[in-house]
Amino acid sequence: MIRTAVVGLGTMGGAVARRLLAEGFPTLVHDVDPAAVARLVELGATACSPEEAGAADVIITSLPNDRIVTDVVIGSGVLKSWAGRVLVELSTTLPDTVKAIAEAARPHGVAVVDCPVSGGPGEALGGKLVQLVGADADALERARPVLAALGTIEHVGAVGHGKTVKLLNNLMAMGSIVVAAEAFTLGVRLGLDRHELFDVLSRSGGRSFHFLKRWPYALADDYHARFAVSLGEKDIRLGLELAHQSDYVTPVASIVHQIFEMARAKGLGNEDVVAVLKVYQEWAGQ
Repeated sequence: MIRTAVVGLGTMGGAVARRLLAEGFPTLVHDVDPAAVARLVELGATACSPEEAGAADVIITSLPNDRIVTDVVIGSGVLKSWAGRVLVELSTTLPDTVKAIAEAARPHGVAVVDCPVSGGPGEALGGKLVQLVGADADALERARPVLAALGTIEHVGAVGHGKTVKLLNNLMAMGSIVVAAEAFTLGVRLGLDRHELFDVLSRSGGRSFHFLKRWPYALADDYHARFAVSLGEKDIRLGLELAHQSDYVTPVASIVHQIFEMARAKGLGNEDVVAVLKVYQEWAGQ
């Protein structure tokens, strides 16, 4: 059996580790939060340091942002301990960040699989993530048994292409949430019952994946973060940076980013992305 390690046990990393354990993979785990590690150890994982993660065949990193990914993988010198292993990098970062990791990993014989995912912790636990993979064929084949346990594999090109597709996906996804929040709040302002409005719109042409997935949470006043506003804001910001680097104009994405910034400024950063609805509700006096 392939041995796995997960470094970073946040909402997504923790769910990925749980899935691997459920699928029978011996799994090492590390996080700066001891409680997160303890929860996985109770399920059968083994705690490790970042260096000790090198005992695994496939090491997965799932970390919050570019700086932390760079510090953990490159700045710490841990790649020496991961020599000859496969690194599957799940985090949502700029493409240049994972390219730099691949460059730093090459002298140590570490094969890098750029693998951000579409889907949340529920999809991770069910093995239904959509994995946007940027990697060469050999690295992908070495990681394939682990990736197959987590969901479907979409091979989109070389290292860096996975992060690019993920940022484009999230620009579209966060935009759809903002447009839905704007229209839905207008409907309620015009006197429509919110539950009946959702029921009708969920069967109409304007519906989207995130409208169907997240509006039931809002209708139940459940804003627990499956994917937090702060992370949505970060991903849109990275998408805008990609556009800026390419001299490409993204006026709609810029407005969407401002709505997320408003939500974050109102203290909603740790709530689910559907909480941008609250920004519009405040404007509408609801």
